[in-house]
Amino acid sequence: MLRKLYDWTLSIAAHRHARWWLAAISFAESSFFPVPPDVALMPMVLAERKRAFEYALICTIASVLGGIAGYAIGYFLFDTLGAWILDVYGYHEKFAAVQESYNAYGAWIVFTAGLTPIPYKIFTIASGVTQLNLAVFFVASCAARGLRFFAVAALLWWFGPPIRAFIDKYFGLLSILFVILLIGGFLAVSLVL
Repeated sequence: MLRKLYDWTLSIAAHRHARWWLAAISFAESSFFPVPPDVALMPMVLAERKRAFEYALICTIASVLGGIAGYAIGYFLFDTLGAWILDVYGYHEKFAAVQESYNAYGAWIVFTAGLTPIPYKIFTIASGVTQLNLAVFFVASCAARGLRFFAVAALLWWFGPPIRAFIDKYFGLLSILFVILLIGGFLAVSLVL
């Protein structure tokens, strides 16, 4: 399944709507979608290295906007939509325990979640629920997501064709590693919450 997604994103990288797909995935991942935008960013950068930093900027902007949507879900819709999303991921019961101390370390929590495979959407919603200062949330999100996506783009731009050959050769193993990291992120959140 991941191989098909990888091949598809490579094929659409040069398509005129590729940037919109990347933006949509980045936005959705920050508020409700479980798959990180790296799944689209990496093959797109590999397909068109000259646009690596443009793609990173698109990911960053769309992800921060999606984060603000997640914040709004938590702030305005927690009792309905926000609680449902937390229930889908199994975090609703543990969420109340973290809510009290969240704002004390909110900027660092958002920053860390934005850099790691930990599901960022949980923390965007949590920031809205706990009413973390929106400016603090915005700055932490911009810094973390920008650092993450620009680092990925820079590495892929720098290593270019050899890294693409490596990914193509070891795609199965890398897919397993990706799934382990994704599941590990969800498990880490369940331990924290």
